[in-house]
Amino acid sequence: MKKTNTFTILLIISLCWLQAVNAQQVVKILAIGNSFSQDAAESYVDDLAKADGVQLIIANMYIGGCSLERHWLNAEKDSAAYSYRKIVNGDTTVVAKQKLKTAILDENWDYITFQQASPFSGLKDSYFPYLPNLLTYTKNLATNPKVQFAFHQTWAYASDSKHKGFANYNNDQMQMYQAIVSSVKEAAKKTGIKLVIPAGTAIQNGRTSFVGDKFTRDGYHLSLGLGRFTAACTWYEFFLKRPVMKNPYIPTGVSPKEAQIAKKAAHLAVKKPFKVTSMDKKR
Repeated sequence: MKKTNTFTILLIISLCWLQAVNAQQVVKILAIGNSFSQDAAESYVDDLAKADGVQLIIANMYIGGCSLERHWLNAEKDSAAYSYRKIVNGDTTVVAKQKLKTAILDENWDYITFQQASPFSGLKDSYFPYLPNLLTYTKNLATNPKVQFAFHQTWAYASDSKHKGFANYNNDQMQMYQAIVSSVKEAAKKTGIKLVIPAGTAIQNGRTSFVGDKFTRDGYHLSLGLGRFTAACTWYEFFLKRPVMKNPYIPTGVSPKEAQIAKKAAHLAVKKPFKVTSMDKKR
């Protein structure tokens, strides 16, 4: 009888442990963003996670070109202005005309991310008071008491970009990158956001490789293959704390050599998020 009781107790403990492990393997990330979070989060992060045996729920509250100011106004007015794009087990659902609070309440998110619209991403004053207001609003609604907030450091435009917002940085890529880094660091410090996703640094790292300045499709949005994959690798290693260099996944249309550049650029960015690490331009 004693042996039976011991076996039963051990079985219960084992089942509880397995349930806890399975629960930990589901990572839930919500981006409050625009087309740049679409570029970074919607294409390949889930594929990388699946290749590593991790279940991911990732969603994007999307309005093209949306700034922090507009996000805050939408929250304040409770506007049904978003396309809610959610990926679960590789399946994407898109629901139009959604309110910000609907997405925040939809899951017990582990992470919620913010970002600034690209023309203003390197302009420090553009972050305030909108980011602190938005952060307070989100904290009050989030259902996970352990939720962590992150800021998505986006990328500088291509050197030959025709985007009118490039004029804010004298049409200079490195000036824009450095302004973004400085602005994001200051905004994170002032708001108490401890996590910064260094996608912008990853792209800038990649530009020092043999690939050169070929990470965008129109001068500012990332290319559908290498550009998006580089940003996705950054999100993957940053949030999942797993070495992307060891992940076997390579998307269709990206060569093994390009995939290696993307993974290395991302890995180096996670190690040094606010500084470009040069990668040999030679093949």
